[in-house]
Amino acid sequence: MKWTLAALGAAALGGVAARDLTQKQHAITRNFPVVGHARFFLERIGPELRQYIISGNDVERPFSRDQRRWVYASSKLQNNYFGFGTDNDLEDKAGYPIIKHRTFADVAPPTHSHTGEETPLPCAKVIGARRGRAGAFRPESVVNISGMSYGSLSRNAIVALNKGAALAGCLHNTGEGALSPYHRQGGDLVFQIGTSYFGCRDENGRFDVLRLKELVASAPVKMIEIKLSQGAKPGLGGMLPGVKVTEEIAQIRGIQPGIDCASPSRHQVFHDVDSMLDFVEFVATETGLPVGIKSAVGNMDFWDELIDQMSPDRMVDFINIDGGEGGTGAAPLVFADSVAFPFRVAFSKVYKRFAEADLCDDITFIGAGKLGLPDNALVAFALGCDMVNVGREAMLSIGCIQAQKCHTDECPAGVATQNEWLMRGLDPTLKAARCANYIKTLRRDLLKVSEAVGVAHPGLITADDIDLIDGLLSSRPLRDVYGYGRQWGTVGPEAAEEIIRIMKQVGPAEEEVPTRRHG
Repeated sequence: MKWTLAALGAAALGGVAARDLTQKQHAITRNFPVVGHARFFLERIGPELRQYIISGNDVERPFSRDQRRWVYASSKLQNNYFGFGTDNDLEDKAGYPIIKHRTFADVAPPTHSHTGEETPLPCAKVIGARRGRAGAFRPESVVNISGMSYGSLSRNAIVALNKGAALAGCLHNTGEGALSPYHRQGGDLVFQIGTSYFGCRDENGRFDVLRLKELVASAPVKMIEIKLSQGAKPGLGGMLPGVKVTEEIAQIRGIQPGIDCASPSRHQVFHDVDSMLDFVEFVATETGLPVGIKSAVGNMDFWDELIDQMSPDRMVDFINIDGGEGGTGAAPLVFADSVAFPFRVAFSKVYKRFAEADLCDDITFIGAGKLGLPDNALVAFALGCDMVNVGREAMLSIGCIQAQKCHTDECPAGVATQNEWLMRGLDPTLKAARCANYIKTLRRDLLKVSEAVGVAHPGLITADDIDLIDGLLSSRPLRDVYGYGRQWGTVGPEAAEEIIRIMKQVGPAEEEVPTRRHG
């Protein structure tokens, strides 16, 4: 009897292992059959464990359990509501955002849990229109996927993100690691030019405009982003550990396999603001596409010089501000923790300068740095963002469990690894749908809150519509906290009128989209 039971137990485990190895729903159990179920069991009883002996739902970093749960549930179209009230520490927390809904508005936000997920939410501005770029366009989505290179992420992850972008109708930034075959799955692209010029460099590593033109002509590239720096490691170039540099990645980038790939900290093709603007115009002229910059924010001299030297005939089409709390696959701790301003401070410092120079209507502002959560994104729009980019949140939607092993090539979910066994657990088709679900849900929540505030579109939310509270002591509007002038933080009258008209056309026929309210 003992041996029979043991045989039955072994057969049962073998059956579970066989099922785990062939199923595609969960990367963890596919990569770690049988034992992977322990993770889901612990996750299921996690709230109870944390409630009594570990930590609360809003304690973990960089993303709390509540935040991750919201992304996971949204990506699976599960119930992403929360019960019994907030467990955030409103009583003692300073700088907590409170969105000020209006009692009366032209319409009330839809109440069904999935209403609005299929409603388009385009950008309120046309990128490249001010300079008359041949490829000027209005992005279909105010939420887009941030720059994450093939190499840092696995090929299955890149395929999932690009297919997800196609399903959600949003843009997918290639990251600085070039445009790989896995970016060509139907999603529109933003091609990022980094300091090593991967994808548009010659045999000696120098920028090659002919290769750039060939590349963008061969793929659905909508605009070009020149990366000056990124939030998690400003002042450093990209870093791909040698363990991740496979033969294929080395060929795509034009580098040696198996050797650490460290990009220079600064560009070679330009050396100051004047030459950078010349380069922007050169690339825009040669490709016909809108061209902008991505940067973290530290010393403000660069931004003052940029404003001084821009003119109607020479300017960037968009500016992507990356907050210092942004993520990366690998960075020295001091850079990740202490270099560059966090997003709200960084963006407001830059935006104010452009507002004072009356240049905000000429440029599309993009924000990044934990903005893939509705409350953070809404603050970004109130401060003046026209679009937000999501990076780690998109990774969570396709299976990332915040293991924080991106720099080791040992990502257990198959997202940030080149390990063949680990990446096989990530099914690109299934995860693409989850990525799209997450993006659509985030847009839905942005639309719902916008309507609660009394406007048609998140780009119309102003710095007066959100307060930051100091526990139970006081509250101050964003406008006062960050020193904004009147009418700053929202689009100009012409763009506002146009986006209201667009939202009336795309919204449900029985509902009327509200105009901007006063009082």
